[in-house]
Amino acid sequence: MFDAKSEISRLLAPGIPEIEPQQIHDMLEVPPNPEMGDLALPCFKLSRILKKSPVRIAEDLSAIVSKKGSTEDIDRIEAVSGYLNIFLNKSVYIRKILSEILQEGNSYGSSDIGRGKTVVIDYSSPNIAKPFHVGHLRSTSIGNSLYQIFAFMGYRCVGINHLGDWGTQFGKLIVAYKKWGSEHAVQENLIDELVALYVKFHKEAEKDPSLNEEAREWFTRLEQGNEEARSLWRWFIDISMEEYKKVYDLLGVEFDAYTGESFYNDKMEPVIEELKGKNLLKESKGAMVVDLEKEGMPPCLILKTDGSTLYATRDITAAIYRKNTYHFDKCIYVTGVSQSLHFKQWFKVIEKMGYSWYKGLYHVPFGTVSIGGEKLATRTGKVVLLDDILSRAIQKTRATIEEKNPDLENKEEVAKQMGVGAVIFSDLFSNRIKDVSFSWDEVLNFDGETGPYVQYTHARACSVLRRAEDGKTIRTSVETDPAGKSSKAGHEMGCPGEMTSKSASADADFDSSLLSSKEEYQLVRVLSAFPDKVKQALDDLEPSILTRYLVELAKEFNRFYHEHPILVKEKGLRKARLALVQATKATLATGLRLIGLHAPEKV
Repeated sequence: MFDAKSEISRLLAPGIPEIEPQQIHDMLEVPPNPEMGDLALPCFKLSRILKKSPVRIAEDLSAIVSKKGSTEDIDRIEAVSGYLNIFLNKSVYIRKILSEILQEGNSYGSSDIGRGKTVVIDYSSPNIAKPFHVGHLRSTSIGNSLYQIFAFMGYRCVGINHLGDWGTQFGKLIVAYKKWGSEHAVQENLIDELVALYVKFHKEAEKDPSLNEEAREWFTRLEQGNEEARSLWRWFIDISMEEYKKVYDLLGVEFDAYTGESFYNDKMEPVIEELKGKNLLKESKGAMVVDLEKEGMPPCLILKTDGSTLYATRDITAAIYRKNTYHFDKCIYVTGVSQSLHFKQWFKVIEKMGYSWYKGLYHVPFGTVSIGGEKLATRTGKVVLLDDILSRAIQKTRATIEEKNPDLENKEEVAKQMGVGAVIFSDLFSNRIKDVSFSWDEVLNFDGETGPYVQYTHARACSVLRRAEDGKTIRTSVETDPAGKSSKAGHEMGCPGEMTSKSASADADFDSSLLSSKEEYQLVRVLSAFPDKVKQALDDLEPSILTRYLVELAKEFNRFYHEHPILVKEKGLRKARLALVQATKATLATGLRLIGLHAPEKV
């Protein structure tokens, strides 16, 4: 993979033997103004190491590179006010970047850094018998994108849906069903009826607190294996999962395992005994806890006064089970920021238990989702159902297609891809830690920096390639299985009429010197940044890095598209510009897939 920074670092290394080439690489930056070069090395941090002024360092490095003789990658180097400004040979740079993309196709930007390593990602995890609302979207979309990114970088990925299928809420639901529900109503309205019963229980419990005790009694029966309680519990799970899977199908999200809280019921006792054997459990007001006072945290509650387990007990048990089962190198938990303390506590318990793999546990928090500043709450009915959001987004997209392109093939499928894409893209556009106040106007706004804008840009590139008389001479392998698991199976698909090949460098023989405009060069610069953006998204566990990158890439392509005709008569220029179109299309498709979106070829 061509990396201009690595080439520059190699050239500069002899002049700065005091530091490693990788440190030079990391210090190189892209100047805000192209007139200041393509890359720049600020020499101020080097001043203390080299005992010279930044101005002198820049001048000395410039002289060293000049003495080494010319290299095809660099046009010139200038020392200016303590900066070493590097101007690349544009023609060579364009040729190397575009040739690499055309040759690597769907693999462009990927890596094998995860080879032989396993990452477990715990995401989505809705509570059974409660609606799949907009708050669940964040964990689902962030987790799914991280899955795609890690798989793209060579990791073996295991996606786990840790369902909330245990707890006192089931005692409440059983009481509500027996008092006010009916089998017919539940069969008729499914999860909507379960939610209505749950909301009614809380309203009635405010007037009659004894209902809470009755619910606890029913949950105790459930824990003890009471057949009626177990039968109702399993029924509620089946109804919920049927509804959840409809939403997951719309989102294009899959999981390798649905192992919820109840899965660990028979696995906690050995863990509790282990905590006791390692003298980590202490009694506190009748409960059993792990003392974390020295770590500056409240105690981690393991057993309640009645001997029942808690979330921490299950999470510790689940982590040990996952380590023993999947032998993970990393185990990532995608949940709200409000649970940060909870994860810090039980991560510390794992460390105290003597397990060195605690270092591979990561909490990926995201900001809260509210409606008009009010927290989402199923018990009060204060939710916006995700199914409603997706349906309205698809409906809006369908209406737009009917207005602008009524003869579009597969318009129902395209409406679904772009409507759902708009919702996911909107959710992933902001930094994950940012709080979100849900707004219908915002989520259904398809103008500007949105998913449909990026998807439309991809379709525009496909349209150009379809219309190109010699489009078949430029080949690439572009995997457009955008919502599938990149580590499993993909489809080799391109624009209709476009040939695909695993290695097509022989067909990408274009004259890069003809791509001489600032729009063409800037588009190539943005394309070249894709591998770094993927790596940064992986390191920071932050999908929004890719989402924002795709908007930038789409903008640069559209600027090029509007400024320069592509299907010109001059064959050399035509071929060069088509290479640029093909490279953009391939990168857009891959980027969209990594954040869980489809890349429609026609819209």
